[in-house]
Parts: sequence; structure tokens; C-alpha cells
Amino acid sequence: MTETPRPSAPAAPAIADPGPLGLAAFALTTFLLSAKNAGWTDGTDAWLGYAFAYGGVCQLLAGMWEFRNRNVFGATAFSTYGGFWIGLGLYALLVDPVGKAPGAHSASLAENDLGWILLAFAIFNTYMLLWSTQVNAAVFGVFLTLEVTEIILFIGNLSHSTGTVKLGGWFGVLTALVAWYSSAAGVTNGMPGRLSLPVGSPFGGRSAPAEPVLE
Repeated sequence: MTETPRPSAPAAPAIADPGPLGLAAFALTTFLLSAKNAGWTDGTDAWLGYAFAYGGVCQLLAGMWEFRNRNVFGATAFSTYGGFWIGLGLYALLVDPVGKAPGAHSASLAENDLGWILLAFAIFNTYMLLWSTQVNAAVFGVFLTLEVTEIILFIGNLSHSTGTVKLGGWFGVLTALVAWYSSAAGVTNGMPGRLSLPVGSPFGGRSAPAEPVLE
């Protein structure tokens, strides 16, 4: 007796590209903190809430969705920097205020802490910068400007140089603008229609992906 073939399981539905969301979340939070570092916001902490809600949670979610898309680069990048913003927010709330108590001598310690944190992420960003050459020019631009920003900021914090930190703030604003552009390109290039934004080709001669995502 022949066995009746079983119907194959339906394919899992494709999900929308989470890359533009992750890039937008990274861009806005980076912009707010960089504006503070550049001295534009009179020392306010407008970035802090968004470090949790947007740069942290939304970027972490984008990273998890990139795992669903089998996008190792995007999942690693978004999840790591989502964790970075959540961790930095927790540091600002739980650790740094202790050092600001009356009579405490830890202002330089706080700067050293941030310097070492930024150095650690600059190491991570270095190899992600190398692998971003295989994505497209827009994504490479995000990691390149971020690399410069992190290097300047960790030098400025470890050397207690206000001027260097302000310079890092300016480069951070540039990083945010490049990330916003990449996010905007991902949105419009993922929509039906003729409007598109160029993202450039990967280095090494491969053809560029249709959408400027972290793939």
C-alpha cells in the first residue's frame, strides 16, 4: 500500500528589514549624547531616556530580528550597540551619581571609566569596520565615523581633555548623520516605487545588496 505523502510545512513568512530601525535608533541616541559632548546642550542628559528606550531596546530588538533574517553582521552590530546604550544608561544612573556625591573624589574616576568603556567598544568596532567593507559604502561610512568618534572620546576621557571630548562630540554628530542617511536609504529602497538613495557598492567587487542593511 502506498503511503499518502504528507503536505510540506509552510515556509516561514519573511519579515521586514529591521536594519533601518536599528540605524535610526543608533543615530538619534548618538546625536543626543554627541550634542552634549560637543557642549551644545548645557550639560543636560536628554540622551539618557532614549539610551534605554530607543538606542537600547529598539536597537536590541532590531538585532534579534536580524537573527531571524540570518544576518550575522546586522545581528551582532545592532545587539551589541543596543547593549552598549542600555549599559551606558545604567552606568549613568547607578554608578556615576555615586562619584558625584559631596566630598567624593571620583570625577576623574568617572572619566577613566568612560575612557575604558569606549576603548573596549572601539576594539569591537575595529573588526566590525573591517567586515563592513563587505556590506556597502553607506554602512562602512557609519562604522568609519564611529571608529574615529570612539577613539577621540576614549583619548579625551582618559586624558581628561575637555577639548578632545568636544571634538569627539562633533565627530559623533557626523556619525549620527551618516547613520540617519543609511537608515533613510534602507526605508526608501525597501519600498515600492522609483525613489531610491544610493548606498554604494561593497569593497572587493561584489555587487551591492538591494537595500542598505547591515548584511
